[in-house]
Amino acid sequence: MIDFNVLAEAMGDLDEDVMTEMLRQVMEEGGQKAQEAMEACQKGMDIVGSRFEDGEYFVGDLIYAGELMTTAVDILKDALVTGDDSGVAKVKMILCTVKDDLHDIGKNIVRSMLEAAGFEVLDLGIDVPAEKIVETAKNENIHIIGLSGVLTLAIDSMKHTVDAFREAGMRDQVKIVIGGAPVNAEVCEQTGADAWASSPQMTIDYCKSWAAGN
Repeated sequence: MIDFNVLAEAMGDLDEDVMTEMLRQVMEEGGQKAQEAMEACQKGMDIVGSRFEDGEYFVGDLIYAGELMTTAVDILKDALVTGDDSGVAKVKMILCTVKDDLHDIGKNIVRSMLEAAGFEVLDLGIDVPAEKIVETAKNENIHIIGLSGVLTLAIDSMKHTVDAFREAGMRDQVKIVIGGAPVNAEVCEQTGADAWASSPQMTIDYCKSWAAGN
C-alpha cells in the first residue's frame, strides 16, 4: 500500500530513488492509483516551490525537480490514460511558453501528460511571439492552444496572443487555456482566454472536453 504523503515528501526532498521506487510499485500493483500518485508528485512540486521561495532551494533544484516530474510521468503515463480517449487520439494542439518568458519546466510536464492522454502536442518552445502561434495554428489547422508562463510579464504576452487570434479573425475557431505561476481566474478574464489551469490534470480535462466538441 502506497503512502502518498511519503511520496509527496520524497518529491519535495528531490529523493529520486524513493520516488521512482514508489511509482514503480504503483504500476506493479496495476496502476489504479496512478492519478493519486501524480497528484502526490504535484504536491511535492509545491513543496519544492515553497523551498525555492524561502531560499532553501535554488534554480538548479527547480530544474532537477522538473526532470523528476518528467520521470514520474514517464513511469505512470500508461496508467494515466483513463476513460475513452478515442475521441482525442489524433487531436493536434499547440503548447508553448509565451514571449518574454523562458521557463519550460511546467510546460514540459504538461506536454508529457497531454501526450500520455493521447494528444499530438506541437511544442513551439519558449519565448514564442503571438504571431508565430497564430500562424502555426492557421497553417496546421489547430484549434486548441495551451499558453504557459511563470513571470508576471507573461500575462501581457498571453493577452497579446489572444488578441492576435481575434485580429486574425480566428478567435472563435480556437480554445485557449493558460497556466503558470501568475495565472488565476482574474488573469484569465483579463487576457480573454477560455480557461485557466492550476495543474496539468486541469489542462488535460479542458483539452479533452474541447477535443470532444464540448
